[in-house]
Formats: sequence, structure tokens, C-alpha cells
Amino acid sequence: MDRKIEKKPFYMRLRFWLYSAGGAAFLILIILIVSDSGSKLNVDVDKITVSTVSEGEFQEFIPITGTVMPKTSYYLDAIQGGIVEAKYVEEGAIVKKGEQLLKLSNTNVQLNALQQETFAYQQINDARNTRLQIQQNNIQLQNALVSAIYQLTNYREIFEREKKIYEKKLDSQQNFEQAYNNYHQALEQEDLARRNFSQDSLLGVSQLSQIGSSITRMEQNLRLIRETIDNLTLKAPISGQLTSLNAEIGQSKNPGDQLGVIDALDGFKVRADIDEFYIARVVRGLHATVTINDSDYNLIVTKVFPEVTSGKFQVDMNFSGRVPDGIRRGQTLQIRLQLSERTKALLLPRGGFYQKTGGQWVFLLSKSGGEALKRDISLGRQNPDYFEVLSGLKPGDKVVTSSYDNFGNVQELVIK
Repeated sequence: MDRKIEKKPFYMRLRFWLYSAGGAAFLILIILIVSDSGSKLNVDVDKITVSTVSEGEFQEFIPITGTVMPKTSYYLDAIQGGIVEAKYVEEGAIVKKGEQLLKLSNTNVQLNALQQETFAYQQINDARNTRLQIQQNNIQLQNALVSAIYQLTNYREIFEREKKIYEKKLDSQQNFEQAYNNYHQALEQEDLARRNFSQDSLLGVSQLSQIGSSITRMEQNLRLIRETIDNLTLKAPISGQLTSLNAEIGQSKNPGDQLGVIDALDGFKVRADIDEFYIARVVRGLHATVTINDSDYNLIVTKVFPEVTSGKFQVDMNFSGRVPDGIRRGQTLQIRLQLSERTKALLLPRGGFYQKTGGQWVFLLSKSGGEALKRDISLGRQNPDYFEVLSGLKPGDKVVTSSYDNFGNVQELVIK
């Protein structure tokens, strides 16, 4: 049996449509509220930092830490090993070149040096005696030549006189022949004496030259032997301050051990560590500044060490112009190393916003200052104080430069 469906009254159907419309409107309102809350964020003006974009001089520099060092340091090493027998000065003393610092004792080295010295003296004496014999023999041959020349002259005169007498038939043939024979015998003796002297002279010159060289070498060896003994006494190679002396009485030292350091009193330099990121940009001649006791001092890079250790490389810098009073070895300085010249640029103060945006956008305040909207920008060089603005901002713009970590993905800040 079919059931009759009763038609609902008009007012019941109207109420249904009213409820449906109201629900839809409420849902739309909720969506708008949620959407609006995602694009805006209320912030307290005391919780943010606002900076003004300005025009000014920009210079790219990096902060580095340097350590004061003497310009010249001389490391004292033990040339000979031994036991520390005496100390003549203490650390911190001002010493002069050649001044004795400490003395080592080494019996083996001393005995060996004495034996070598005795042997060297014997060789030198033998060589000198040989040289004396050669010189004496040369003198004898020279005397023989002089005597032969004298006899030749004498017999020549007799022969010439006898020849004239014989030609006049005033003397016998026997006397003439005797004078002739004596003269020719004197000629042969003079020739022999001259050849002996000449050969001996040439040989003697060569021998004397060799002996002289040998004596020179032996004397040099003798000096080295004496230096071996002298090296047991450590002397200051330069004048300066003895900043360290690593030796105590009775302590054993090996050859090559470092015994101390002398710093020359010719000024100071600064050695600094720099991140390897800048190794291609740091060269000799770059300038830097350091502030000491409210005064600025200039530095210049004089040496760049190319070795990279633990992500850093080192440079040496000298003071250019004035040198600070009272600086000491080992003192730490905070330095600004200049990587570029000063140029005109649009400047934005540095801030925590960069970690969130990478310098691609910022929150720019409106003229009223009541809100800040996202603005795309482009940044260039930077130093510890400023970013160089390439585009997106103009002088006088006010930018939120504090951290954006708590802002989420909002598009607008409502500042209260």
C-alpha cells in the first residue's frame, strides 16, 4: 500500500536554505581569516631593528687577528752536543753580538779535536820544511849558476887576450890551446848550470804552489778543528733580546737541539691567520689598519705564505709610518684588512636578516612606518659593517635588518 508523502510547508523549506547560506558564509569567513593571518604578522617595534639605506664610501675589508712578532729572530741551535756546564745570561737579557751565553762540555769532542789539531800541526810543519828545502836547493843552484857565469867571463877574457898574443906570434901555441880549452869548458859548465837552475825553478814553482795550497788547506782544517772546540761555547750571533734560553746546568743537549731565541731590536711585524676563502685576493702590498689606544695605525702586507693549514693561511705585515708605543712580542691585535679601495655606493647596515633571505629580499617599511612589505633586492660586496646595495632600494628607505627567523612566510609585518 503506497504511503502518501506530505509536502513540507514553505517556511520549513526557507529555513533550510537560510541555514545553508549562513554556514557557507561562515566557512568563507573562516577561510579569509586564516588566509589573512598567514600573510600578515603583528610585531612589536621594540623587538626589531630598523636601519636606513644611505649613500657613502664603501670599502671591502675583513677582520683578522694578528700576533705581534719581532721582524728578525735568530734561533740558537746546538752545533755540538754536550752537558751544560755554565750559563752566563738569563732569559730576557739584552745581549751583544759575540757575547757568551752558555758553555757545553764534551770530553770526546775535545780529545778528538786535540788529536786532530796535533796531527794538523805536524803536517803543516812537514810541508814548511819541504818548502824550505826546495828554496835552499834553488839558492844553491842559483849560486852555482852565478859562479859558472863568473868563471865563463874570466876565461873568455883570458882566451881573447891569449888569442891576440898568439896571432902576433908573441906566445906559444900551448898557452893558446890551454886558454881555448878553459874557455869552452866554462861555456859548457855555464850552460849546464843555467839548465839545472831553469829546470829546478820550474819544478820548484810547481812544488811550492802545491805545498802552499796544502798548507792553506791544513790551516783551514785547523781553524775548523778550533771551531769545533769553540762551538761548545754558545755565543750571540746578533745583538738583541734573549727571549728564551732552554738550558739548565747539568742538562744534556744533542747536536741540533734548539737552545734559545734572540730577537733583533729592529722593530716588529704582525703575523695573521686568514680564511682560505680569501687566498686568491690577498697579495703583497694590501693595506690594513689597527686601532690601539684609540689611535689608528697602518699596516702593509709584506709576505703571503701559500700553505693552507686547517682552512687558513698566514701573512706577515709591517707597520707603515708610525709604530705603536709599548707593543710587545705575542700581543694580539684586531686588524681590518682592506680588500678594495674606497668607492661611492648605496649602503645597507648588516643584520641578521641575511641568514634568512640570503640578501635576495627584505621587509621595507612604508612611509607611515606602520607596516613593512616584502621587497626583492640585490646585494653586492660586503664588509663587517655594510652591504653594498645594487638594486631594489634607494637612499632613505627604512629596512628591517634584524633576524627574520620568527616571521615565517608572511608577506607583511604590522608594526605596533
